[in-house]
Order: sequence, then structure tokens, then C-alpha cells
Amino acid sequence: MGKSGFVALVGRTSAGKSTLINRLVGSKISIISPRPQTTRNRIIGVKNGPFGQVVFIDTPGIASHKSTLSKSMAHAAEKAGAECDLAVFLANAERPDAEADKAAMNRLGMLGPSSPGAILAINKTDSVPKEAILPQIDALSKLRDFLDVVPISAKTGENVDTLFELILQKLPEGPAYYPEEMATDQPERFVIGEIIREKAFLRLGQEMPYSVAVEVESVEDKPDITVITATLFVERESQKGIVIGKGGAMLKVIGSSARMEMERRLGCKVFLDIRVKVKEKWTSDPRAIRGFGYGSAEG
Repeated sequence: MGKSGFVALVGRTSAGKSTLINRLVGSKISIISPRPQTTRNRIIGVKNGPFGQVVFIDTPGIASHKSTLSKSMAHAAEKAGAECDLAVFLANAERPDAEADKAAMNRLGMLGPSSPGAILAINKTDSVPKEAILPQIDALSKLRDFLDVVPISAKTGENVDTLFELILQKLPEGPAYYPEEMATDQPERFVIGEIIREKAFLRLGQEMPYSVAVEVESVEDKPDITVITATLFVERESQKGIVIGKGGAMLKVIGSSARMEMERRLGCKVFLDIRVKVKEKWTSDPRAIRGFGYGSAEG
């Protein structure tokens, strides 16, 4: 029996939680884009080794705006934070904002007497001068007692091993919760849908990605190819035209890059058929949000 426990990665949007969980687990289980609120679900990543088993939970970032989708995502993050053995609060070294981080901690229940133990990780230190990090550490350390404080770069891997060692020190001895070969708890269809959504996020304009949802209708394994049918949803007819592009050019680029990643992940040829449909104001509709499986219907 080795070290065992659940560790929630929490913080504001664009703090780098998805990049960090991929780095810690050693494989891509959570999609990444420069757009805020890319992660919409609680996603588990399992790291096994001689030390035992650590279950990391990638959570949606806490944002200031109050749409139904944002509230749903925040609720998913709050729930993960409350149920974990340890939390790692990620702060963004590129955009220090102690008040916004305080608001996020408060929303996550990290400022109360019954809050779980937490490590403060200042992320993206590869892109700022080292001396610029100290005032941020000082400001955030005044908000609550952190078990440890560590500057890291999830992108380059700097100090991520140190962070992991600190996490292990704080976790108890216990059993493995998941099979050793398991890297994530998400089903294949969810992963496929997330790949499509990531490629759309990377190629669409600043506002568009927030209105994009993906539903995978079918995954059919044939002898020499996997046939996947999916629908990419937007909120307005004008957005549908943007996603498809002139002569279908944008959708072709999104589909091609998604297909190539799927082939690498699945280890086989993939035929990918993506359609684009409009679901009016779905980000404000709790039933639609539930249907897409994003965040939580509560909040």
C-alpha cells in the first residue's frame, strides 16, 4: 500500500490547470487552448507508480461572468474542491490579481475553517521575471495558510516534479481507487468530442468558442477504419456560417486536425463526419447544458 488520494487542481480561468494535469499524468487527458473556460467538466487523471496512486481532478476555471454555463462549471469546480483530500490552487504569474484569486478561493470554499489543505502553485513562471513572482506570492499567502508555495511552469515542466513531491508528502497511505492501466475516467465518446471542441477553439475567433458544444452521435469500429459522426452546435445562425467557413474551408480544417489527433490516440484510420447545427441560446439553458454533459446542472 502506498500514497493515495484525490487532488483537485483549482483556480481562475486560464491558470493552466489542464496543461498541469497533462504534465503530471504524463498523457493528454484534458484539452488545452488559449481561450478562457476551455475545461467545462470535472476530468480525472490517474497517476500510478511505486509511490502509490494519485487521482488528479482538473476543474473548470472560476470566471467573473454569471452565465448559466459559467455557474454550472463553477459548481462542478466547487464540488471537486469539497470532495478532495488536497487542493492545488493555481495562480497565473502572467496576470496577477489577488482580488480575483481571493474571489475564486471564496467561491471554492477555500477561505473557511473547514476548507481542505491546499498548496499554492504560481504557474507560467517561464514567461515573467523571477522577481515579479514574489509580490504575488506575498499577496496570496495573506489570504489563507497554504501548506506549501511553489512557482512552476506547467508548459516547460519547471518545478512540476517538486510540486508532485510536495503533494505526495501531504497524502495519506491508502488503496488504489482505479485500475493501474487507467489514465482517465472519461469515456471514449467524451474524449472524441473534446478533441473536436479543442480544434474549434484553436481556430475560431475570440468570442466564438464559448458558444461551441460538441455531441458525438456514433463511433463505429470497422475492420480497417473507425467511422465517427459528430455534431458541432452553436447558438446563432450567423455563427454557423463562421464555423463552416467559405466553401466549407473552416470546418474542413477543424475536422482534419481533429481526425489526425484521433488517429494518433486510437491507433487506427479514422473517417470523421462533422455537421454544424444551431441550438438557440444553449449556454443559458440548464437542460441543454445537462444534455451536453458540461459542468453541473446546479449552481
